[in-house]
Amino acid sequence: MEQRRLGSDGPLVSALGIGSLGMAGRYGPSDEAESLATLHAALDAGVTLLDTGDFYGVGSTEQLIGRALRGRRREQTALSVKFGMLCEPGGEWRRLDTRPEMVRHSLAYTLRRLGTDYVDVYRPARCDPDVPVEETVGAISEMVSAGYVRFVGLSEVDADTLRRAHETHPISDLQIEYSLLSRDIEGGLLQLARQLGVGITAYGVLSRGLLTGRRPEDRDGDVRAVFPRFQGDNLEHNLTLVHRLQAVAEARGMTTSQLAIAWVLAQGADIVPVVGARSRTQLAETLRAGGLGLSAEDLAAVERAIPAGSAAGDRYPRGPVPSSDDKP
Repeated sequence: MEQRRLGSDGPLVSALGIGSLGMAGRYGPSDEAESLATLHAALDAGVTLLDTGDFYGVGSTEQLIGRALRGRRREQTALSVKFGMLCEPGGEWRRLDTRPEMVRHSLAYTLRRLGTDYVDVYRPARCDPDVPVEETVGAISEMVSAGYVRFVGLSEVDADTLRRAHETHPISDLQIEYSLLSRDIEGGLLQLARQLGVGITAYGVLSRGLLTGRRPEDRDGDVRAVFPRFQGDNLEHNLTLVHRLQAVAEARGMTTSQLAIAWVLAQGADIVPVVGARSRTQLAETLRAGGLGLSAEDLAAVERAIPAGSAAGDRYPRGPVPSSDDKP
């Protein structure tokens, strides 16, 4: 598999990474055995970047990844971990806490659950409004010096925050939503990241499944129904865009998912899509996208199908998003 470097001095990873949020049941019930088999298949296929958060399933995906890595050479896999989201006993996500003491506390439990001595990229899940980013990044920097973290990352921050954090400690990677339906970073943040030598791990490249053309399922745990882009007229408008993309994909022998992933890959060698795959079937479709190069004509056709800014609805709902973790 093609390799890409996260940032000018960050880790060399596979051009496609695998995210584990879906394995925590965020988009409906998940199958632990199938999730584990999917992780094994991804690693066997050459995927080296696994992304998770300590609050995904209240640590369950970290434990799952730890099991997947048993018996494998640790240095062949790059683990990217988010922290800072506080959870309730039922699994609900409540608020951020990225104080320096929480950096050390959270990392201690992450290392134990993953069964490893270090994390490759460690990052706050979001910018905590009550804690200066310099304090959080400074604490992660101490963990780098101590050998528990290799590289510092951020997630969903603005340009000013990225610049301030980078002045505190070099940031290797910014994780942020980037897809055909979510192109906000093209308004300046992507350019700043490149100026600073910060790589991009793009999540949401399929817009939480919207770019597959499938509607959210009416089942326990699928929180997508509360997201504005999946509601009412917004959904119908967005599916019209997806149907136009489908025509482009079919003319080129691809699925819409593969074309959407290939489009993100084509936006620059400093961008690594992180795609959620809960099954080996989904994984196989995802991995095939890694070998689909797009020509200038292909990219122009995609742009005509889904112009920048054409999505209807905000990325996130107002207020808290309900937890989807399966209850005991």
